Amino acid sequence: MSTTTENAVSADRRPVPRTGPLAGVRVADFCWMGVGSVATRMLADFGAEVIKIENRRRIDRPRLLPIYKGEVRNYGEERSDADPNRGGLHNNYSRNKLGITVDMNSDRGRQLVDRLISESTVVTENFAPGVMERWGLTYERLRELSPEIVYGRMSGFGHTGPRAHFKSYGPVVQAVSGLSFISGLPGVEPSGWGLSYMDNQAAYYNSAALMMAILRRRATGLGAEVDVSAVEVGISMIGPDMLDVTANGTATRRATFPRGNRLDDPAAAPHGVYPSAGEDRWVAIAVFDDADWDRFVTAIGRPAWTDEPAFATQADRHANQDALDEHVATWTRQRSDRDAMELLQSAGVAAGAVQNAEDLNEWDPQLADRGTFFELDHPVIGEARFEGTPISFSRTSPHTWRSAPLLGEDNHYVFGDILGLSSDEITELENDGVI
Repeated sequence: MSTTTENAVSADRRPVPRTGPLAGVRVADFCWMGVGSVATRMLADFGAEVIKIENRRRIDRPRLLPIYKGEVRNYGEERSDADPNRGGLHNNYSRNKLGITVDMNSDRGRQLVDRLISESTVVTENFAPGVMERWGLTYERLRELSPEIVYGRMSGFGHTGPRAHFKSYGPVVQAVSGLSFISGLPGVEPSGWGLSYMDNQAAYYNSAALMMAILRRRATGLGAEVDVSAVEVGISMIGPDMLDVTANGTATRRATFPRGNRLDDPAAAPHGVYPSAGEDRWVAIAVFDDADWDRFVTAIGRPAWTDEPAFATQADRHANQDALDEHVATWTRQRSDRDAMELLQSAGVAAGAVQNAEDLNEWDPQLADRGTFFELDHPVIGEARFEGTPISFSRTSPHTWRSAPLLGEDNHYVFGDILGLSSDEITELENDGVI
């Protein structure tokens, strides 16, 4: 495994003074995967100097996973021979960050990390429980190195309690918190979420917690240990279901639970997602009352079936949804999702095309206007699109200065300019495999 030498770093990728509300905050970032890396990306977007620390013996796994630009393979298919600078997840998670490599199994490597922590405002990690402790990086030790340090810890179950030592990924968090159980069709096994969505959800809690701790440090001069449990974040998302169970004694999964996108309260019909022209294309339609129904019927040309007694009132339509959905699906299949959406919306009916990733990137006018996606150049993958920060401010904007770091790209800058090592010392560390 090789690192990027100083001479290989082009001038337009060298570190620049950061701007934004978090300028002046330096983060020694041990985070990997999504739940930690997305949290520190938020800090980096708004001016923090985030230094991503990768163990030379175990680099950030998203470097080896899809999604790669120009290459298609299964999401979970990790390849040990993959180019570590092409990983799409890594390049999405790590923009605006610096990147260094250190052998954390060596005394000299850990000494370098100790020196970096002593120059930092924040330390972050989301390893399996016990990893930081094995390196001697407890909160007490961090306070010895930097008395006002903010220590951000992000794990599945938190760092206290009988399950603190359990390991987890997003799908585990989703299952334990109950989210997977309430997902799926009635009468069959839960379907789960299929992807690590809780990585992103918990990441935003992590970033908010870190920013609160930074704000408190600025106000009081005191650091803090921050401990975020992703499972508890998941539980906070099922509040309505927990209330229904505790207050009404209603089981979340039951044979009479509304199927798919049907709605019982209020009793809406038609209410669902219907097939449209084209492969795997769909349109969502919601009719809540008789006035909505009249607008819907007028928009689709008042076909004869709309006068059937089974559809005379909202209660009738709700009671006969199977037959109603068949008629609606026959109509939607004859036109594109956007044509159906625009026709119904123009008539005052709630409707929307079900968009896939391509639609969101290439067509959605709202996202385009807000600049949700933007392009960055990268020395290996070339120009690529990235997701932006879903927040806008009147007086602040993200400081996007560079795409994700190449493996070890900023070793010379961090160990030289920040820690004060000479070029010869850095070269020796490279030759010895310490960095």
